[in-house]
Amino acid sequence: MDPKPLLWFHFYVCLIGVSSAGFLDRVKQKLGIGNDRGSSNSDNSGTRVSQGALTPVIILPGDGGSQLQAWLERTSVRSNICPMRTNGWTHVWADLDMLIPGLVDCWVDNLKLIYNNITRKTSNPEGVRTQVPGFGDTDSIEYLTGNQLPGSKYLAYIVDMLVDNGYKRNVSVRGAPYDFRKAQNEQEEYFILLKKLVEDTYAANGNHKVTLIGHSLGCLFSLYFLNHQTQEWKDKYINAFIGMGGPWGGAVKPIKVIATGDDLDIAIVSRSKIKDILRTNPSVAALLPSDKFWAKNETLIYTPQKVYNLGNLREFFYDLDFPEGWEFYQDTKNLVYDLIPPGVKTYCLSGTGTATPATYVYKEGGFPKKIPMVISEDGDGTVNRRSLDGCERWKGKQRDEVVTKTFPGAGHRQMTRDKQVLDYIREILFDYQING
Repeated sequence: MDPKPLLWFHFYVCLIGVSSAGFLDRVKQKLGIGNDRGSSNSDNSGTRVSQGALTPVIILPGDGGSQLQAWLERTSVRSNICPMRTNGWTHVWADLDMLIPGLVDCWVDNLKLIYNNITRKTSNPEGVRTQVPGFGDTDSIEYLTGNQLPGSKYLAYIVDMLVDNGYKRNVSVRGAPYDFRKAQNEQEEYFILLKKLVEDTYAANGNHKVTLIGHSLGCLFSLYFLNHQTQEWKDKYINAFIGMGGPWGGAVKPIKVIATGDDLDIAIVSRSKIKDILRTNPSVAALLPSDKFWAKNETLIYTPQKVYNLGNLREFFYDLDFPEGWEFYQDTKNLVYDLIPPGVKTYCLSGTGTATPATYVYKEGGFPKKIPMVISEDGDGTVNRRSLDGCERWKGKQRDEVVTKTFPGAGHRQMTRDKQVLDYIREILFDYQING
């Protein structure tokens, strides 16, 4: 959750209520804010089905859609208000520090990644350890704050719907969060764990095949994972793959964030601060437009002095004095470039009818620091329609069916709570109950 790397960006907009350990707990108590889960854990829901008849579900969140924790043991910090040490693990995503002047610098310094152009891998800054809590559970993808503040609600809408219809948290509906700062090429351990999670979930649910649900960047992670499994393994363990808002061919939005940053519609958030952290994330470069969907001479950024497109993307990065961005792009552009079919029954769900950036226009002297004008095209507000429609290319190219369905007016993040989308996902899963 916009992550711009898609979900990431949308989540910032909601995070006036996001948690900072201790402080927001007190705010929450003061305001009387409770757990925003409604009645999903109760037994007085509507139609329910037998637990044993369900296809278990594993959900892969989008960019910014997993909680992150850090343990600090730093020997130096950028200012004297920045903590050098923490007493164990503490939440850094999502965290209120990003909204507090002064502390936002500490937050950026702890979350940015350091690139090694020899190993072509990223790592945390010295003295910073990070982890993604709750692998296999749904808590850390339902809400982005540890204390489940309503403003950080993300995939809880989907999980609640499933629980209301007979699923059980952390048994038949599981979460597969990941460090969204890194692209698939740095996630070897994650994919090993994901394969084991699929097998364990299959066994724990009466040997019923697993359905993978991905949102946004989670769609690309799901595709990459399935492309690296044997067909025999997929035939045994996977029922279907449901992709929501998949940026199959990338999106234009990330190029503006790399260039200018974004204040994410929060007045006190500095665009340049956000840019400083997002630029270090290879997952941002992994979401840049693909030349399978955009012509190499198609204008992505216009300035009076120069036009940038996929044909001169290297110049774009070097003109920004950001050569590492070009290296990120080289490392990630081919991860799912060929769009190899996933080899399982696939449902692609996407929102349409929302103005989505196609070209950014900077006035004289405005590039890269000023906010550009936007020329838009159809999409879900974050991912361009042409990219969302990418899985149409799989039809007739794999044994299993590929189904595409659009939801007019459903925004990129909003589709995770759109009633029509949730009803359609339920129909897919119940079809397994009847025919599986």
